[in-house]
Amino acid sequence: MTSSAIYLNPSEAAERLGISQKALRLYEQRGLLQPLRTSAGWRCYGPEHMARAGEIAALRVLGLSLSQVARILNGEPRELEPALALHQAQLESDIRTLAATITAVRHLRAGLADGDPPQIAELARITRLAPEVAVGFHLPWPWGGEWFELRDIRPLTYIVGPLGCGKTRLAKAIADTLPGAVFLDLERAANGAAKAQAGMAADAALNGRVERALAWLIDEGASRSPHLVALLASLENDGPAALVVDMVEQGLDQASQEAVIAHLRRRTSRRPPVLMLTRSSCILDLGAVGPDETIILCTANHSVPRRVSPYPGSPGFEVVETCLASPEVRARSEGVVAWRPEVA
Repeated sequence: MTSSAIYLNPSEAAERLGISQKALRLYEQRGLLQPLRTSAGWRCYGPEHMARAGEIAALRVLGLSLSQVARILNGEPRELEPALALHQAQLESDIRTLAATITAVRHLRAGLADGDPPQIAELARITRLAPEVAVGFHLPWPWGGEWFELRDIRPLTYIVGPLGCGKTRLAKAIADTLPGAVFLDLERAANGAAKAQAGMAADAALNGRVERALAWLIDEGASRSPHLVALLASLENDGPAALVVDMVEQGLDQASQEAVIAHLRRRTSRRPPVLMLTRSSCILDLGAVGPDETIILCTANHSVPRRVSPYPGSPGFEVVETCLASPEVRARSEGVVAWRPEVA
């Protein structure tokens, strides 16, 4: 080590790069990054490690799998073309949206100059400061019929809670109330896989999207399974306005869960939102939750479900933590459901 160089610990390195410490460990596990070790065995990152990690993070933003990143860093740039094409399409879509907003603002200014002031709702739409209620309904049992609203549905929403908290009933109610939403239940591997295969056979475009997504996931470390195929067929289907998934980790090993959440995060924000029940710390890594993600907590005392910020000390954060476990621990209770005896 040179005396003038700055060496960072994992927390400092992750913060400076804008990624999680888990991502840094994953880069290391896949042989993409080899940090130095102190005499006590702690990892540290110097300028060259930070530069390498920054390159990896930039390539990941483009939606590339870790294997694709490795090939690019080893001098095989052919993987970049489809990733750059997709990124260009997203940027062009953003430009069209921005241009439409500018046109709307111009019309509002013209109306104001002619003595026709804009409505507050019109201002809300162009500023995006007051999103409309996306879904609202009276909560089913085990709640007491309280009114529930879910505003500003983001690309990824996690629904979390202990056994018996009512989270599955909440998810079904959201799917029933939100126009065009589809609920994907726990029987998707048994019942949904055959339908998925039939749909893919009848729809060549859907089949292509599923196979491309599956190839990316396998490249990321996932294992092909009926659960994974059924999930991808629903994710890649253009039909639903939103997809609500019961226990998204069902039937998926740890590597597959990690690949699935990485895949969900790389999907364009223009795709329909995904709302998923989970109790897996692989799916919901509280240290990796981004601005396009929301956590909804259902508590054991059946208070109205509420949003929880992914920061230690925020209301509900510790409760969410206690609901999550590693795939190994979750496997012990797979298939266990809350049961309420019939009242005589």
